[in-house]
Amino acid sequence: MSITLPRGAIMADVTAYTLSDDDKQRLLDPAVGGVILFRRNFQNVAQLKNLCQEIKELRKPELIIAVDHEGGRVQRFIDGFTRLPAMGVLGEIWDEQGADIAQNHAEQIGWVLATELAACGVDLSFTPVLDLDWGKCAVIGNRSFHRQPEIVTALALALQRGLNRGGMKSCGKHFPGHGFVSGDSHLVQPEDLRSFDELNQSDIQPFAVLAKQGMAAVMPAHVAYPNVDSQPAGFSNYWLQTILREQLGFDGVIFSDDLTMEGACGVGGIRERAQAAFGAGCDIVLVCNRPDLVDELRDNFRQPENRKLAQRWQYMAATVSPEQAAQTMVTPEFQAAQQLTAQLATPKDTQNGVQVGEKF
Repeated sequence: MSITLPRGAIMADVTAYTLSDDDKQRLLDPAVGGVILFRRNFQNVAQLKNLCQEIKELRKPELIIAVDHEGGRVQRFIDGFTRLPAMGVLGEIWDEQGADIAQNHAEQIGWVLATELAACGVDLSFTPVLDLDWGKCAVIGNRSFHRQPEIVTALALALQRGLNRGGMKSCGKHFPGHGFVSGDSHLVQPEDLRSFDELNQSDIQPFAVLAKQGMAAVMPAHVAYPNVDSQPAGFSNYWLQTILREQLGFDGVIFSDDLTMEGACGVGGIRERAQAAFGAGCDIVLVCNRPDLVDELRDNFRQPENRKLAQRWQYMAATVSPEQAAQTMVTPEFQAAQQLTAQLATPKDTQNGVQVGEKF
């Protein structure tokens, strides 16, 4: 029988294909509100459905289940799923075939992405990437739609329409923009030396538009912008409160990026990192691939005061059931969208996809 627990402010992960006793103990902690899945949690579609059902049956309201499933190099689940193209492919189509075709394709891809995940019980994919492709950041690269903020915005909105059609919300990342730095924040602490005006005229624009168009969540970058604020964006009250909340009017969830990443380590241990993220304005902190750090954080965890947390968690829940999504998947229209999506995914855009414990 499920127990009733409010969703807490930690998003944790699980170890394998099924829940261990340790996993269950963690996920029944009221400090936890959601689960992020990785490739190590995926064996096949039937197993994934069972795992999600096992997670959802633990407690009420159900834990929110999320995954990094963008397309291209960043697709956690492969066998039995449509291979998604890198989003940069859509920017190329925009340049070569026009805006209408590119936006139509983006919406179709979003629909496929969301419906296939919803059919398994997954609520949210951390997508779209709103970073601009400045040609400087290999870790972003073709995960970005385009170099031009107007094109990134239009394609992201189209993808969001498709996600919404499949019962899923969107999560824009990595605010205020990760595309201008050469360093990978999984491994180092990158610095972007541009002024606020430079960022505001380019990288921030897609976030500004989507903030007003139903985007459910934002994930900040583990990047420092020392000419704007001394703290990296994910630990910066200025970036998250003054700019994202007040100036851009964003009222959805602010996730921290993974607090085990190297770009998060400059502020101390896991408790200090979480405290800094909450203090800056994050609603939910991600702690990935380190169950020992989840346990350390949740030991005597003090839930930050956040009167909107329950509402924001619920807004990210899938709006179609696995059964409804499965019914959609057998329709000719959806299968045509799957075929289109698969045709756009090429080996050069999808090779070297992420493995467990890798970046992205």
